[in-house]
Amino acid sequence: MKPSAEFMDLLERPIVAAFATLRPSGAPQAHPMWFVWEPDEEVIRLTHTSERHNYRYVQRDARVALLIIDPDFPYRYLQLRGSVIDIQKDPEGALYQRLQLRYRGTSSEVADRAVRVALTIQPSTFVGRNPRR
Repeated sequence: MKPSAEFMDLLERPIVAAFATLRPSGAPQAHPMWFVWEPDEEVIRLTHTSERHNYRYVQRDARVALLIIDPDFPYRYLQLRGSVIDIQKDPEGALYQRLQLRYRGTSSEVADRAVRVALTIQPSTFVGRNPRR
């Protein structure tokens, strides 16, 4: 599933997104995250560590949301809702290094690579807003 072409740039640009998971109580929790859109597979990938709460939350309940706000016009945004469909160990930190290149232009050693995981999100819904239309 893809969003409309009007919002595709928000997936393609290196914009920090708010990643929301569900706590055991059912309450949402959001954190800023780097991500990459994989257009051929129509999925989002991001990296985390197996030592953080969000990792445990998505194992318990795979439903998540990602909110990407246009830094040039903050009233324009893209929200996607979906599920984490895959979690892979990433002991080399390869996805983190790929995201470093995307967001910083350089990559460095990944200190916590032994506990890194790659999360794959399958979007089920895209909601975009552009008040300038």
